[in-house]
Amino acid sequence: MADRPFHDRDGYIWMDGEFVEWREAKVHVLTHALHYGSAVFEGDRAYDGEIFALDDHSQRLVNSANLLDFKIPYSVEEINKACTDTLSKSGLSSAYVRPFAWRGSEKMGVSAKGNTIHFSVAVWAWGNYFADKMKGIRLTIAKWKRPSPDTIPCKSKAAGLYMICTMSKHAAEADGYDDALMMDYRGYVAECTGAHIFFIRDGELHTPTNDILLDGITYKTIIALAEKRGIKVNRRNIMPDEIKTFTGCFIVGTAAEVTPVREIKGHEMQVGDMILQMAQDYDDLVHRRISL
Repeated sequence: MADRPFHDRDGYIWMDGEFVEWREAKVHVLTHALHYGSAVFEGDRAYDGEIFALDDHSQRLVNSANLLDFKIPYSVEEINKACTDTLSKSGLSSAYVRPFAWRGSEKMGVSAKGNTIHFSVAVWAWGNYFADKMKGIRLTIAKWKRPSPDTIPCKSKAAGLYMICTMSKHAAEADGYDDALMMDYRGYVAECTGAHIFFIRDGELHTPTNDILLDGITYKTIIALAEKRGIKVNRRNIMPDEIKTFTGCFIVGTAAEVTPVREIKGHEMQVGDMILQMAQDYDDLVHRRISL
């Protein structure tokens, strides 16, 4: 099933309050979200039958919709239940969970105040985001920059905001890299196409301030795990010419988890003990072997 296209799979998707067969979970081609990007989503992961940080993800989904000027017709608690019910119905214990909401097709045009807000949850098996991730991935530098906060709702996990991420990742893969590192509109280091980034120098972590980036749940978790170990975390603006001064690097996210970086466009990085420890700590936390 993992290799089948997403529109042609067995199973069920939770859609507007009920389960529908996977292949029948459809929307109209004139749905507002398809034409104007008015959709928000989350990426959750389940480990051993439990969705990690579910409440945080569901609250962020609600916040994302509010920033796009629409209200999801379900509470955080109801979204949580839809996610756990869909996970249970899937029969999977470890899986990727995708709750998402979008504007419907009643009106077509920039204005869509009267359109129905739909909500769905899909669950599927998904392993590592990157193949052989613990060997370390290779990054290039994206030509697209993360926009200014007065041009986009940068704290919303909104579908349209990922267009330049898709373009940047495609360009990276075409050049033989795994992903791309993006700068922000000021020229500071921002993030990869779907994950936050950390650098290592002299036993300390350095990471962008996150002021224009999505409020990363894994990002905050890694900071807490590092501080628990007594590792200093420097949250600050980082210029791209600093990259060559760092000895280690890793990216984090729900999909990427903790993934080491072995190269950033010609500058080699070490996959050292600190990165391996952070990866192990995160794995222990999501599998409930340790707690924060």
